Amino acid sequence: MAAKFKVRRDASSPLWEQVRDDVRRRLDAGEFLSGFPSDRELVSHYRVSRHTVREALRELRDSGVLQRQRGRGSFVEPIALEQRIGSLYSLFRSIEDQGYRQDSEVLALDRVQNVAVAEHLQTDGKQQFFHLRRLRLVDGTPFAVDDIWMPANLVKPLFEVDFRHTAVYAELARLVGIQPTSGWERIHPQLPSTETRQLLGIDAKQAVFFLERYTEHQDGPLEWRETIVRGDAYTFVTTWGGGSTASDFTSR
Repeated sequence: MAAKFKVRRDASSPLWEQVRDDVRRRLDAGEFLSGFPSDRELVSHYRVSRHTVREALRELRDSGVLQRQRGRGSFVEPIALEQRIGSLYSLFRSIEDQGYRQDSEVLALDRVQNVAVAEHLQTDGKQQFFHLRRLRLVDGTPFAVDDIWMPANLVKPLFEVDFRHTAVYAELARLVGIQPTSGWERIHPQLPSTETRQLLGIDAKQAVFFLERYTEHQDGPLEWRETIVRGDAYTFVTTWGGGSTASDFTSR
């Protein structure tokens, strides 16, 4: 366990609330990746009664952070997101439509040149791009690291947007009057870099998905995006209709 947090018995807030807040802080820091401590361990760690610990954990359970099962103890509630593929989607809207809150920490919002991005978007290597880098959080838990590039002269109003709780595509439509109309996305698994592990609070053996996205608007190339998503929290889903027959599949 981490260095002991000492509850203050002379504080105005009750003991269970102090324990709850410290446990939540430790959860957000990714301290319990290998397993959540037992009630007995928490009692010893905080030097409080079992009743105090149970009240703190009850609050975390009611807020959806923990699961508690009789005879098995407490478990961190996992993020369980599904993303349907086969059409353009907004990750922000997809997350919030599943009942989670999606926020972002803006790591960079700047005007840059990037030769590799220019090649992807089929523009001159001296092209300047709007660049947004975000750490994306689901209910406060780091979930993805996202880099977006768009031609700077096309999306000037986006430089003034507060991206902590909004969707790029929504702001693009509202402020610039354009939307992506076509494109593609490529997804493959990889092991995270040291920087990615630190940002997402995961260990070296936990796989991530690496997503590359290219989009166009009605007048040409619009966006190049690279997103790293935690592999333990994300499932890609596709569906097919009744137009295919058994022979369609066996002949391919």
